[in-house]
Amino acid sequence: MDLVTPGLGLIFWSVLTFLFLLFILRKFAWKPILDAVSEREEGIRNSLLSAENAKKEMQNLKSDNEKLLADARLERDAMMKDAREIKEKIISDAKNEAQVQGQKMIEMAKAAINSEKNAAMADLKNQVSSLSIEIAEKVLRSELADKNSQTKLVEKMLGDVKLN
Repeated sequence: MDLVTPGLGLIFWSVLTFLFLLFILRKFAWKPILDAVSEREEGIRNSLLSAENAKKEMQNLKSDNEKLLADARLERDAMMKDAREIKEKIISDAKNEAQVQGQKMIEMAKAAINSEKNAAMADLKNQVSSLSIEIAEKVLRSELADKNSQTKLVEKMLGDVKLN
């Protein structure tokens, strides 16, 4: 026997063993192996679909969140605008009210000043008339102190009066 070339018997038994092993594998192991591979393939396919669905759902959630965020920003901006308008209206109303109150106070002060002025003028007129009467009384007393002056005054007054 030659060591380099195998014998026909060895080839026969090797082929026979291989075919027997193939038959046994096909009969008992091939179907479970193929089923396991199919299950694994199906599991991977389902996992990929789940991952794809999760990715789509995440994108939808992200777009929904962005939309909600944009809506919240718009609502915030609208609220800020309303608050600014209310603030400006309050300030404007306060200015107008202050102006009206200031105008009323000025009118009341003018009326009080006029009232005080009129009272002071009336008092001054009373004092002037009292002084005038006193002065006239004193002048007349001094003029009419003697008989001669009285006679001259009566004659002068009669001369001023014209008879018709």
